[in-house]
Amino acid sequence: MRPSVPERGLPYLLLGPSLLFLVVFYAWPLLEAIRTAFTAEGTLGLGNFRTMAADLNFRTALRNTLLLVVSVVPIQLALALALGTLLGRTARGRDLYLYVWTIPLGVSDLAAGLVWLAIMGERGYLNTVLGALGLVHRPTLWLSYETPGVLFAAVVAAEVWRATAIVLVIVVAGMQLVPREYGEAADVFGATPWQRFRKVSLPLLKPSIQTALILRTILAFEVFAVVLTLGGRDLPVLMGEAYNWQYAYENTGVASALAVVILVLSLLATLVYLRLLRVREETIG
Repeated sequence: MRPSVPERGLPYLLLGPSLLFLVVFYAWPLLEAIRTAFTAEGTLGLGNFRTMAADLNFRTALRNTLLLVVSVVPIQLALALALGTLLGRTARGRDLYLYVWTIPLGVSDLAAGLVWLAIMGERGYLNTVLGALGLVHRPTLWLSYETPGVLFAAVVAAEVWRATAIVLVIVVAGMQLVPREYGEAADVFGATPWQRFRKVSLPLLKPSIQTALILRTILAFEVFAVVLTLGGRDLPVLMGEAYNWQYAYENTGVASALAVVILVLSLLATLVYLRLLRVREETIG
């Protein structure tokens, strides 16, 4: 018996609210931002991008953003794989360990920045401990333009502490899908733990690693609140410059141009991950 016309249209009717939500809150703002980026003084062109490129902070912000991405994301992936492997070998309290390690998921970017500001600030815990040990005689200003290396390291530490849990959850979920028979077969053939991880677990985790890298890299390109809290304008990043052009300089066109740059970088990184971590389909016959 063939379904009636209302029954055939029911799935589309149910998908309608979600589609409307995506169009109103994602597609429309995205298209509007792109239109604004390529519109300067009422005419289409690259004027906003020229203004953006001529700004003294743009190249520094681009460099800092790329350095943060290539520093934070590999560390987070390595930690997530290590913690996930340890969880797989834990017999008791596994759920408790996973819960504790994922607590930072509930911490916002701004709150994470404030936590690390309380540690690294001039009157923070780090100076207090170093002073108590007699290693410093007066509070040291760690987070300033005079100590760019320490400031960058503080941002990396804050991001690793805050967002590694996202990668960990995805990796652990992927590990749950790996059949135990593969590991048992590797043990039978005398594989070492490292060989088992590199030859068995890692290839089977490619889809999870790909998803985690894409998500985390996109979020790393958008880093803002942590940097603003710890360094302000002493550590320019692309998202911070977009914020300054929008609210400090009241230039929506250049702010949109910076947003487009972030979008393009995110798309390029996604394509690279899809290419490098592509999972080949099995063929039969």
